[in-house]
Amino acid sequence: MNRRKFLKRSALLSGLLALNPIDTFANTDAKSISGTKGKAKNIIFMISDGMSSGTLAMANLYSKNVLGRSTNWMNLYTENKVSRALMDTASASSIVTDSSAASSAFGGGIRVKNGTLNIGANGEKHLPIWQEWKKKGKKTGCVTSVTITHATPAGFCINSSSRNAEPEIAEMYAEIGFDVMMGGGDEFFNPLKREDKKDVYETYRQKNYQIAKNKSDLQNIKKNKPLLGIFNTGALPYSIDKVNDKSFQNTPTLAEMSKTAIDQMKDHDKGFLLQIEGGKVDWAAHANDIPALIHDQLAFDEAVKVAMDFAEKDGNTLVIITTDHGNANPGIIYDADATKKFESISNYKFSNEYLLNSLHSDFNLQQIKDLVFEMNQFSLTDKEALELLSFYNGLEKEDGLYNYKKLPYKLFSEIQKKHNSVGWMSMDHSSDYVELAMYGPGSEQLKPFVKNTDVHQIMQNALGK
Repeated sequence: MNRRKFLKRSALLSGLLALNPIDTFANTDAKSISGTKGKAKNIIFMISDGMSSGTLAMANLYSKNVLGRSTNWMNLYTENKVSRALMDTASASSIVTDSSAASSAFGGGIRVKNGTLNIGANGEKHLPIWQEWKKKGKKTGCVTSVTITHATPAGFCINSSSRNAEPEIAEMYAEIGFDVMMGGGDEFFNPLKREDKKDVYETYRQKNYQIAKNKSDLQNIKKNKPLLGIFNTGALPYSIDKVNDKSFQNTPTLAEMSKTAIDQMKDHDKGFLLQIEGGKVDWAAHANDIPALIHDQLAFDEAVKVAMDFAEKDGNTLVIITTDHGNANPGIIYDADATKKFESISNYKFSNEYLLNSLHSDFNLQQIKDLVFEMNQFSLTDKEALELLSFYNGLEKEDGLYNYKKLPYKLFSEIQKKHNSVGWMSMDHSSDYVELAMYGPGSEQLKPFVKNTDVHQIMQNALGK
């Protein structure tokens, strides 16, 4: 080889290796993002947490084949209403991010280590965008289907060295004074459930917040007062379970919470910033729970419609629709009857979580088979029923991020795969390049491939910073 060419190639390779490997293939920076032609008064930032591209595709296929219509998100593509990109989701510590680092990339504009919220490598605090613009006079809020103190809403709002500091995060929100906060997490506000017995609800009441505990409460709120809506201990129920279990029917949907939040803030003369998170999409992916995944993605899609209906009428709102990372990479696997098998998911009455919590160690094999048939409309073999029962007799236990009851999620998803043709790569986050769509003033800044931190700068440009 020519020595000069060899040295030139060696220098190029050395330069590439000197770069942070997490950033090698996502080398945009704030300077490369041009200023916006349009200025946004409002921003609605929508995150379907843990949504791999397969989740988006399956929800749309289910909606088309079973419900007879495409999803609102996919209609934005087919009608050419949005700018669209792929996004690199890495954190400062890994090419596979967690939700706290991913949200901090959006909220604080920097990549931080997994597990932290807007705290840099040397302990420095980066001001989250919702807090920054709250101080400048805009109204700010978050709604989610998980705990309102969870990583994704927190990443837009506060600084913390630990995403798990949810009791403290509940107090931070009150101190900062966000205008609308809705989701689950009663255990972080209720003195009967907090370890320190502190009544955080009372803290909010003293700051003139109105407290909503169910869907009926939302019909009686006043627009001139800030709102805290806490609708469950832990996360809200899965959407499919809310539909089919009457005990959940006074729990608001993500779309209902989103509409309430917009209505509460839309008349403010300085505008508003709202984050909407379909947080249980991520939890369903962790559990390989296909009925929960599809129906919570569709619930998120209904919230997309709420946001877009407002933005198209308003004309001054930037809508951002994306995810923070992939999870489990589900997809439909080839089979001669793949279409029919996939559509059989319409027979599932409840989430896998609900079904598996309904099984007990004292069930006999026939009782297990009867319950699965009632809820999923397919028949287990005796061997499959016995394998499921072994988990409840303590012979086997299955781990998982949100699997505190050690339910046999993986085993049951493998059984279901024979009947619905849905396969899963894992039960955890992945490093996918993910979907990102933008509508409204500021969306013209979006390039075909960006880093998650670039979205922060696009928002700042659109707001006129």
